[in-house]
Amino acid sequence: PSAATRRQPQVPAGFRELLQDFAVAVLRQSPDDAVDFAVEYFTRLRIGRMSSQKPVEASLAPPAEKEQQDSETPMSPKDVDEDEPPITAPPPRRGTRRVAVAGESFDPEREDPADAARPIVTHPKSDEQRRRLNQAVSHIVLFQCLDEDQKCDVINAMFERRSEPGDRIITQGEDGDNFYVIESGVYDIYVLIDGKDTKVGQYNNQGSFGELALMYNAPRAATIVCAEPGSLWAMDRDTFRRLVLKKAFQKRVMYETLLESVPLLKQLAPYERMSVADALKSKSCADGERIIAQGELGNEMFFVEDGEVRITCRRGDGGEEVEISRLGKGGYFGELALLTKQPRAASVYACGGRCKVAVLDVGSFERLLGPCLDIMRRSIDTYQQQLATIFGSLESVPDLRD
Repeated sequence: PSAATRRQPQVPAGFRELLQDFAVAVLRQSPDDAVDFAVEYFTRLRIGRMSSQKPVEASLAPPAEKEQQDSETPMSPKDVDEDEPPITAPPPRRGTRRVAVAGESFDPEREDPADAARPIVTHPKSDEQRRRLNQAVSHIVLFQCLDEDQKCDVINAMFERRSEPGDRIITQGEDGDNFYVIESGVYDIYVLIDGKDTKVGQYNNQGSFGELALMYNAPRAATIVCAEPGSLWAMDRDTFRRLVLKKAFQKRVMYETLLESVPLLKQLAPYERMSVADALKSKSCADGERIIAQGELGNEMFFVEDGEVRITCRRGDGGEEVEISRLGKGGYFGELALLTKQPRAASVYACGGRCKVAVLDVGSFERLLGPCLDIMRRSIDTYQQQLATIFGSLESVPDLRD
């Protein structure tokens, strides 16, 4: 056919956004098998749209990834050890369950004066319960944005639920009341496919679920059933939104603003910078505190979030430390050891009062900063020239490119 009659390909509406959301999910979860991940991702996306008229979104990763499933039934705490205080569950509901309204989805930017005036509900815990809960939440991504005081508030607000085989923790299609963190036990994940409950995965003694229904006020997208006895920690909808979602949103906005000021990261697309922001962890450093030490192996990169740091280098064993430079907000360091796989070439200290740095682990560095690696490698020559200027010659400086 002629060029005039040849049909021009049309990109379906929403196709670019769909692929972008999927790419973000792949970058965040880094699955071992991209094909299996894609099959499960789009299957659940379709199921979520069918059941709630709302996309399940990029945070639905394979079941082996911890924080991802949604659904729920009313809670009935089990007996606990006599030496522990009674477990306090929320009061039972009166009448029918509230119908989820997708239009009520939580907006973390909206300030509600009533929230500030309303106290956070807390549940008493023994020292043993508190120790177990701290361990259970230590790897939950949603909690990594919280500082120590905020994390303490979260611990105080959670309550324990013991589960036995056959217990339905959450049920697909029902309204979501609580977010759950798994301390122990095995929990099967079911979704309704062709009218049948089909097992699609399993949580094994770790993970969390239930956040999406609380974020969007959508029906639960899956059913979770206890397969082996264990213990869960729960947080009610209102507390989850006020303590976790709002803080997570504030953290993302703060880090996105910080990363936009870093020239190196101009190479990244906005959604890629968002992924970096989600992977960062904040660390406070006292004046004079050493953040990294020359000669040590490095597994983290740092961005100066607030305050100032000074970079020093020592020539030879026992030599005097010489200050090379200082970095303020938006500066970064620590990437050299991750690029070259060599020990740290310099030490970095907090200075000028207390400072805060945002920390990116080596796995996230390699997964998320690919477009920036060439720029970082080109900076190695600049680092070597700075050292040569300080110590007199390139012969006295180790080759950082090896």
